[in-house]
Amino acid sequence: MLHRRRFLQLGSLGLGAFSFAGFKAAGPTRKPIVISTWDTGIAANAAAWEVLRNGGRALDAVEKGVMVTESSLNCCVGLGANPDRDGYVTLDSCIMDEHANCGSVAFLERIKHPVSVARRVMEKTPHVMLVGSGAQQFAVAEGFPLESPALSPDAQKAYQQWLQKSEYKPVINIENSKNQTAFAPARLDNGDWNHDTIGMVAMDANGNLSGSCTTSGMGFKMRGRLGDSPIIGAGLFVDNEIGAATATGQGEDVIRICGSHLVVELMRQGLSPENACKKAVERIIKIKGSQKAKEIQVGFIAINKKGEYGGFCIQKGFSFAVCYADNKNFMVNGKYIL
Repeated sequence: MLHRRRFLQLGSLGLGAFSFAGFKAAGPTRKPIVISTWDTGIAANAAAWEVLRNGGRALDAVEKGVMVTESSLNCCVGLGANPDRDGYVTLDSCIMDEHANCGSVAFLERIKHPVSVARRVMEKTPHVMLVGSGAQQFAVAEGFPLESPALSPDAQKAYQQWLQKSEYKPVINIENSKNQTAFAPARLDNGDWNHDTIGMVAMDANGNLSGSCTTSGMGFKMRGRLGDSPIIGAGLFVDNEIGAATATGQGEDVIRICGSHLVVELMRQGLSPENACKKAVERIIKIKGSQKAKEIQVGFIAINKKGEYGGFCIQKGFSFAVCYADNKNFMVNGKYIL
């Protein structure tokens, strides 16, 4: 039961084949459905689907789903991620339900599941966001254990290598599992980009929407830096009358346009999820100019109340996972502009 005022009254990993496909809009009112960013979304979707296929709430699904990614030891999301330039791993996360209730944590250290702490903020406090030591204090009071501050072996190796030059040159998004190296060029030979976020949005059997977004932020970022992921309206937005959207990529540029909120508002105007994501990407390119936009990656994904889904990005290499049946958990190559 929620302990805060409602603002508006309104398969398993074995599911299906892991295959890349071109975008295909869903049929009328496809539900339940869950989508998430990057290839790590396959495992995350599988956990979320177990909730949805049993009639569970979308809010529970989007929490359980991204917890899978938070638990994985990789250089992108969770405590195994690359640190900031001072050698500390800091995590950001947010969650939002069908009633516009939302919670967020940022600059959180030594807590394994920031998305679950964000949900506690939503359900047990009058606030939306807690940060830093205050967020950690709240998490511990809620029973979340403090984990070891030691870096994972891969992150320690990457950090030691980075310290040789100590150059702060943000590497664009580093989450495709086959490309998890902190020192790859911004754009890899096969077109993939580095990234550091998983965002998930879902609609349950009752037609209700929720979303979550969780990240460790850019590797070797300035201490205290926050991107879009914990910011409601930037990294994530849900409107139960219209749809839900989430973002990945260079957070500063998502923040500039309130990206996920923009996608949902464009769907309110009648655009499909794919076209709404495309328009948001075009807005970023217009602001930055095409030459500077070629140096970054931003991608959006979205679903609407019909269960239609879509995504779009600036550069080739973005992908997202879609699951809407026991034997349907697959990857989609995001369309791109540049």
